[in-house]
Amino acid sequence: MSKPYKGFRPDWQETRAPEGSYRSILKWGDPDAFKVPKESLYKMMKEFFGMTDDDFKTPREMGYEPVEFDAPIQLTDADLQAFAAIVGGDNVKTDCYSRLSVAYGKTMYDLLRLRKHIVENVPDAVLYPSDAVEIEQIVAYCDAHKIPVYVYGGGSSVTRGVECMKGGISLDMRKNFNKVIRFNEINQTITVQAGMSGPDLEKTLNNAPELFGASRRYTCGHFPQSFEYSSVGGWTVTRGAGQNSTYYGKIEHIVLGQEYVTPRGKIVTDDYAAKATGPDVNQIMMGSEGAYGILTHVTLKVFRYMPENHFKFSYMFHTWEDAQAAAREIMQAEIGYPSVFRLSDPEETDIMMRLYGIDDIPLAGNLLKLKGFEPMKRCLFLGFTDGERAFCRNIKRKVAAICRKYKAMYLTGIPVSAWEKGRFTDPYLRDSMQDFGIMTDTLECTVNWDNMAKVHETVRAYCKSRPQTICMTHMSHAYPQGANLYFIFIAKMTELDDFISYHRGILDHIQKSGAAISHHHGIGKMFAPWLEGFIGSNQLEIFKVLKQHFDPNNIMNPGGTIAVDLPEEEKRFIRPKW
Repeated sequence: MSKPYKGFRPDWQETRAPEGSYRSILKWGDPDAFKVPKESLYKMMKEFFGMTDDDFKTPREMGYEPVEFDAPIQLTDADLQAFAAIVGGDNVKTDCYSRLSVAYGKTMYDLLRLRKHIVENVPDAVLYPSDAVEIEQIVAYCDAHKIPVYVYGGGSSVTRGVECMKGGISLDMRKNFNKVIRFNEINQTITVQAGMSGPDLEKTLNNAPELFGASRRYTCGHFPQSFEYSSVGGWTVTRGAGQNSTYYGKIEHIVLGQEYVTPRGKIVTDDYAAKATGPDVNQIMMGSEGAYGILTHVTLKVFRYMPENHFKFSYMFHTWEDAQAAAREIMQAEIGYPSVFRLSDPEETDIMMRLYGIDDIPLAGNLLKLKGFEPMKRCLFLGFTDGERAFCRNIKRKVAAICRKYKAMYLTGIPVSAWEKGRFTDPYLRDSMQDFGIMTDTLECTVNWDNMAKVHETVRAYCKSRPQTICMTHMSHAYPQGANLYFIFIAKMTELDDFISYHRGILDHIQKSGAAISHHHGIGKMFAPWLEGFIGSNQLEIFKVLKQHFDPNNIMNPGGTIAVDLPEEEKRFIRPKW
C-alpha cells in the first residue's frame, strides 16, 4: 500500500487483475506490483486538470472483463499440426487470451484499445520455441506456405512493433527461449538467447563467480526504464538505450555479434571488437525489427560490476539555457562521461520536485527560493558515475566545477537516490492515472546541440497547444555532439481518435524541427509513416532491397515495419530523392 493520504484518497486499484482479463494484459509489469500517485501529485493533477475528488470516486474502463473476441483462425489443421511437430503440442496456443497477450505493446494506443475491448491484428497462433533449430524449421515452413511471422520479446514496445497486422503466427520468446549459450571471461562477453530478460541477464552476470567460476562479478550496463519487462532481443532489434548509456553506450555499442534466422537462411556475424571487412552486417541487422529475420542469439560486451563507485550528484540550474550550456560543456570536456545523465526542463523539474518531495523539505525549499531558483525556470540535473574509482571521483569533481561555473546549486545525491528508487517502477503510475481518464505517454528524439533549443521549443509549443496538457522534457543519453530529448505528455484523454491525432501532431513537429524521429524507441509500424521523411527515399530503398533479399515473400513482421511495405498514402513529410 502507498503512504496514507491526509485527505480524500481515490480508489486506486491495488489488487491483482482477474486471470484471463483484459487488464491482466494491459497492466504494466508484475501482476502484484502497483504504484499510485503521492498525495501531493494527486493534488497537483486535480489543480492542473480542473478536477475534484468527485472525478476520482469511480474508476472507468478497468478491463476486468474476460478476454473474448471473434477472430477466426486462418491457419489450417495441417499448419497447426506441423507447428506442434516442431515445438511440441504444449507450445502451440490458439485460445483468445494467448493470442491477444502477444498482439499489443505498451504505447497508450495499445492500452486504450485493451480497455475498450478493441481487438484487432491478433495472430492465429502463438508458438513458444526452445532453440534456434526450431525457429529455422518454423521459418522454413512459414516461407513455403506464405504464413506471416511475428516475434514477441518482453512486450514493452511503444511503436506497435509486435502487432500482427497480417495474422499468421507470433513467436513468444519469454517462456523457453531465454538461456545462456556461453560466457567468455577472457574476452568479457556473454552470448544469450534473444528472449532473455533484462533482470535475468543482469542476475547472471552479477553472479558470474558462482555460475561460471569467474574471477569477478559483471554487468551489461544496459538499463532501460523497461528493464524489468524487456528482452535482449528487443533491445537489439530496436537499437535501444539504457539509462546508463552515456557511459556504457546504446545497445549497438554493446552488441558484438548476432545470429538471425531468415527465409534465405542463417546470418551469423562474428564478435570481433573491430574490423575493416566492408559494410558491417552486424549494424545492418540491428534496428531491422524483425523485418529481415528472427534474432536468435546475441553476443554482448560485459563490464566489471562496481556499484560502490556510483558517485551520485544533483544540481539545480537557474535556467534551461544555463543547464544546456553546462551539459554540453560536461560532454565536450574530455573528462570521461557520467553514467546516468538526466537534465530536466523547467516543467519537468517542478513536477519532479513534488514527486521526490524536495520542495517539502523546509531547508531545501527555502534555500532554493533564497538563491533565486524560481519555479518554472529552474532545471534539475541528476547523475552518477560508473567505472574505476579514481576515474569516477575525477568525473564527479570535474562535473562539480562546470556546474559551479554556471552558478548551479549542489543538492547532494539524495534526489538521485529518489529517482533510482522509481526508475523502473514509474510506468506503474500510468495504469493508476488512466483508471480516472488521465493519460500519459512519451515520445523521444535525437538532437544536436545546435538545434536543441529549436526542437525543444517547437515540440513543446505543439504539446502545450492542447489545453490543460502537461509536457515534461528531459535530456538523457548525452554525447559530445548532442543528446536525446524525451517528451512526456500528460492529459485528460480517453478516446482513441484524440490520442492518434495528438500523437501524430507531436511526431510531425519533431520531424519539422529537424530532429531524428527516434533515438531508442525504434520505428515499428507506428512511426513508419515519418521514416522516409527523415532518412530520405534513397536510404529507404536500401532497406527495401535488403528486405527483398532476406524475405522475398514478405512473411517477416509484415504490415509497415520500418516502412519497407508501407502504402504510399500513409507516408508523411516525404523528402525528394537526391
